[in-house]
Amino acid sequence: MRMRLRDLREDNDLDQKTVAKMLNIHQTTYSDYELGNLNVPIMVLDFLADYYKTSIDYLVGRTNETKPYPKTEQS
Repeated sequence: MRMRLRDLREDNDLDQKTVAKMLNIHQTTYSDYELGNLNVPIMVLDFLADYYKTSIDYLVGRTNETKPYPKTEQS
């Protein structure tokens, strides 16, 4: 997962500080996500999957398919 987070961030010409600011966390926390030193909370994964237009499964390495799943309506 850590390489996917880094690759997606770099592919979008973002630095860690910018992504951390979007997530309202410290840059060092985000760095720890990328390095695999901290587990990424599901809310963060959800935000990043939407932001990068992919799926959480792709972010965590469960699939190599980058296309996101169709969204379901929440009641």
